[in-house]
Amino acid sequence: MLMNRIETAVINNPARRAVQRWYEAPLLQRLGGPLPERARVLEIGCGPGYGARLILDAFGAARVDAVDLDPAMARRARRRLAPYAGRARVGVSDATDLSALVPENGTYDAVFDFGIIHHIPNWRDALAEVARVLKPGGVFYFEEVTRHALDRAVYRILFDHPEQDRFTDTEFLDALGAHGLHVRGHRTIVFGDFVLGAAQARLNA
Repeated sequence: MLMNRIETAVINNPARRAVQRWYEAPLLQRLGGPLPERARVLEIGCGPGYGARLILDAFGAARVDAVDLDPAMARRARRRLAPYAGRARVGVSDATDLSALVPENGTYDAVFDFGIIHHIPNWRDALAEVARVLKPGGVFYFEEVTRHALDRAVYRILFDHPEQDRFTDTEFLDALGAHGLHVRGHRTIVFGDFVLGAAQARLNA
């Protein structure tokens, strides 16, 4: 589900980038640990590419493949990541079916989700794809918006989100386990509105 104009403006501003850099990225590193040396990483729902840049700079990934459903966002991400030629690739793809861009299982050392899965009506299919493309022992770093936030009047008025099958933090974490992703650490913040954490694929997957 594509973001509307208001939410697009919200994620394309310095305040959002500051939160990602100074709060979310350090917290995710503490919860999930560092990336392995020469890590190959996927970001789903890359938006304008700032998250992918953080993955390269702050997390130290060797290479990032970033995908977004919105071609306009993918174009923005390509422009932002142009200085990382050879280390960053941007594509247009649905996070529930990455097979065209990522046909092989167990491709990535890590997958990142900076708040995109709550936009996906069949969000469990996206988690299944995350589990599929992770290497055994690979880590899924996530920052998600829960049903507590989406049910608030301000979210309903300003933003567009799927109306059915919204998840709480507990439901999201349980779904990770159902897809073979063991939660290494998580934190629920702002009265249950957001959940951040990291989950690891089975080593014998």
